[in-house]
Amino acid sequence: MTLAGVVPADVFVDLARTRPGPAATAALRAALHARRMLLLKSLLVKVERGAAQAPAARRRFERDWAVLERTELADAVAVRDTLDYPLTGAWLAEVLAAPEGPDFERHLAHLSGVAVAAAVRAGCRLDGTLDLPTGALALPGLGLLRCPSGRARLDGRAGLVRITDGAGRSGVVLPRPGASTGTGSGRPAGGGRGWSGLRTLPGSTVVLDDLDPYRVPPRGIGRSALPGAERPHPAHRLWAARWRHALRYLLATHRARADEIRTVLRAVVPLATPPGAGEVPVSATLRAAPGAVLTQLPGDPAELAEFLVHEVHHTKLAALEEVAPLCRTGDGTLHHVGWRPDPRPVPAVLQGAYAHLALTDFSWRARHSPSAPAGWRRRAEEQFPVYRDQVGEALSILRESDELTNAGRQFVHQMARHHTSLGMAERSRQ
Repeated sequence: MTLAGVVPADVFVDLARTRPGPAATAALRAALHARRMLLLKSLLVKVERGAAQAPAARRRFERDWAVLERTELADAVAVRDTLDYPLTGAWLAEVLAAPEGPDFERHLAHLSGVAVAAAVRAGCRLDGTLDLPTGALALPGLGLLRCPSGRARLDGRAGLVRITDGAGRSGVVLPRPGASTGTGSGRPAGGGRGWSGLRTLPGSTVVLDDLDPYRVPPRGIGRSALPGAERPHPAHRLWAARWRHALRYLLATHRARADEIRTVLRAVVPLATPPGAGEVPVSATLRAAPGAVLTQLPGDPAELAEFLVHEVHHTKLAALEEVAPLCRTGDGTLHHVGWRPDPRPVPAVLQGAYAHLALTDFSWRARHSPSAPAGWRRRAEEQFPVYRDQVGEALSILRESDELTNAGRQFVHQMARHHTSLGMAERSRQ
């Protein structure tokens, strides 16, 4: 038995109960990829129907599309890896929403970077010259090359691509990931002043993405409209240290959840402007870019660990709802929840309740984990009853709502069963 013909029933239950596992991750990845392919097809249709596009823009699109097609024949996994990168989704949302004309063509030009990044991952040959209206070639998940001339030359044999500014002022040699470059490293080698590569966070394949032009929406994040942190910024070493220690907390508490975070997440996007003293850092997951966490630098590793658990469950729910919508259009009624000062619509109540149910589960495990540091256990001791009560109140709202689909009611029912089981487990230990 499956839900919506895509998610097996047992996986659906595991997702609702926030259980980490490879089967759930695989199902969500499949849902995400299906959505990306649908959006890419929508882009193709929009270009084909756009009679007002400049001939140069159409020629560039056709060349980029041809590169993607050739690369997919050589290595479909490399193309999928590039298309499923979270911020490729953010770009697709922007380009599809852009009105015909210069704005649309400006966003459409980013397809060059997507195509080149896929070809680099596949180790395919590339040659020719790219026109870069923005003066930069952004390669999703890899880095960014600044090209003041507005052009980039591509040259390379299979497995090793050289990209240089049209005026020869900057450049980089990019190997296929894992390939030998003679430098003892599979990372980008050589290059001039214009290249900036993404940094990988320790103990994972997750990148700290402070380069992608689509990493933060044009209006920013949160009430303060926070922009993304810009290179160069001094916090990348602090991010690495916080991440390393947060990962230790996660592994000490629930190894399966730590593994899920390292698998589901592909990028952390640092937001500019550190939070002030006593302020809670702003964090977010974009519906168009599941798999990326946008956040200010948390005050300590424990806070970062909790943010990661919280935001990964926003990603999981966003991916699930692409194949199994859990809410239908309602009358706009707002509800108060324990974790926000402002009232929220039912879909937001569900998102928050799901993320906080994961935190309830995580804090329960941390309280009783013999390998967890004492301070971490004390923190969880304080937070567990707060999270449990907040989720209980939100579940009451959701059970009484008529804005849930059939799948949504099943999902909330399983959430409630897990919430109850945490309370029963707590009583059994007293």
